[in-house]
Amino acid sequence: MEGMPMTTPPRLPADAALFLDFDGCLVEIAPTPDAVVIPDDLPGLLDRIHRRQGGAVALISGREVADLRRFLPGFPGGVAGSHGAELALPGREAEAGDAQGLDVAALHARARDLAALHDGLMVEPKAHGVVLHYRAVPERAEWVAGAMAELAGDYPMLALQPAKMAFELRPADAGKDRALARLMELPEFAGRLPVYAGDDLTDEAGMAEAQKRGGFGIKIGEGQSCARHRLADPGALRSWLDSACRS
Repeated sequence: MEGMPMTTPPRLPADAALFLDFDGCLVEIAPTPDAVVIPDDLPGLLDRIHRRQGGAVALISGREVADLRRFLPGFPGGVAGSHGAELALPGREAEAGDAQGLDVAALHARARDLAALHDGLMVEPKAHGVVLHYRAVPERAEWVAGAMAELAGDYPMLALQPAKMAFELRPADAGKDRALARLMELPEFAGRLPVYAGDDLTDEAGMAEAQKRGGFGIKIGEGQSCARHRLADPGALRSWLDSACRS
């Protein structure tokens, strides 16, 4: 994740294809996944930026599509959930990849057994994997990393993904870079300059893919990144998007 010093991003080009992470990017990270607060201006802002970009706006998140649609029910663009293992286009049900024989109920049960070993750990079950959060007990980071790595060894169809105060087992054949590449093949996105905004380690592949295609990445918050540009927090990103809509 090395690169040149990051700068404030330029004005969003009208011919750009815009890809946005959710947690820590459009909204502040909450103590639990269900505690996220949607800013009052966010739904309208997403509508406006979607119109400005000619429909070339999509969410790319580790959350499931159903979860994203619950928080942003009127979002008019495409939604890639579960790190790209799911893809939902406007007006269509989500398409999901092959689970490759994954017994997800057994996986969730094993993760809950791990969480029960230490107070403060939280399991986030997903249709295509599982997350073990240690936000409440940061001193357990090393233990969680080892436990989830050991669990991953029993599930070759899954990959271990470090995240903010968590470790996730996600589909090995998914990734935010692949999600971006798939969306770029769609008519609304084809031929446009890709711009990817994200805050987490899971977003690095998406930002790198955007930059490989001649676009740019925007790192939200602190930390090293391959992105060429940085904004301080989700509020700064929303302000940047609002400025684009007004220009």
